[in-house]
Amino acid sequence: MSKLRILDDLPQVASAAADEFVARAKRAIQHHGRFTVALSGGSTPKTMHTILAERSAKNPKLVDWSRVQILFGDERHVPPDHPDSNYRMANETLLSKVPIPPGNVHRIRCENPDAAKAAEEYDRELVKVFQLKGEDQMPRFDLIFLGMGPDGHTASLFPGTTAVHEFKKRVVANWVPKFNTWRVTFTRPVINQSECVLLMVCGQDKVEPLREVMGQGSPDVYPVKYVQPTHGELIWIVDRAAAGALAQATT
Repeated sequence: MSKLRILDDLPQVASAAADEFVARAKRAIQHHGRFTVALSGGSTPKTMHTILAERSAKNPKLVDWSRVQILFGDERHVPPDHPDSNYRMANETLLSKVPIPPGNVHRIRCENPDAAKAAEEYDRELVKVFQLKGEDQMPRFDLIFLGMGPDGHTASLFPGTTAVHEFKKRVVANWVPKFNTWRVTFTRPVINQSECVLLMVCGQDKVEPLREVMGQGSPDVYPVKYVQPTHGELIWIVDRAAAGALAQATT
């Protein structure tokens, strides 16, 4: 099931995403005692984190952080204190500002000079957090946050890279030629096993890829189109700048 919400601007998109975080956390904790969520990098998630932290400060009972397990859908091959680190951004804007136990935060240890080893280590972390049995069992997240780049990538599944067509592994190191660097990323099977995937898309540079993804664009050209939860929801929350003509079509 796929939903598309078009809001005015980035702050509204981030606020709506924060609403989803809170609502789904409460539902998951009530249903099975914990909330498993994967965060992403980018400017929209950064704003969402800030909103969540502010709301939690005002209402300490908003989210039971002791029952939240935080993971990451991808990471740059940099140490955790590097300005490009997704973990650093999440820690500075959210994790350090809410009462979440340190053991509930599971970062990708990309300070390892061998990106493949970092991916293997994070796969073992998934096995532990989700008590997975066997290499072919996929974790079922309550919520995975993703974004979309102007080139149509999501997580670190970039067009033309090997990770786009990886089906057996849960976490892989992916060489990205356009940036001349490694990334560590969830694979499609992990993403598509989630109870809900929430894609936040903002900015005028997303108009063309979003139109192609919503239309007849090839998923090999726009890997985000491969995001199709098998037994879950797919929610797009986009701003009007990114929506372009889609905004007119849905009004």
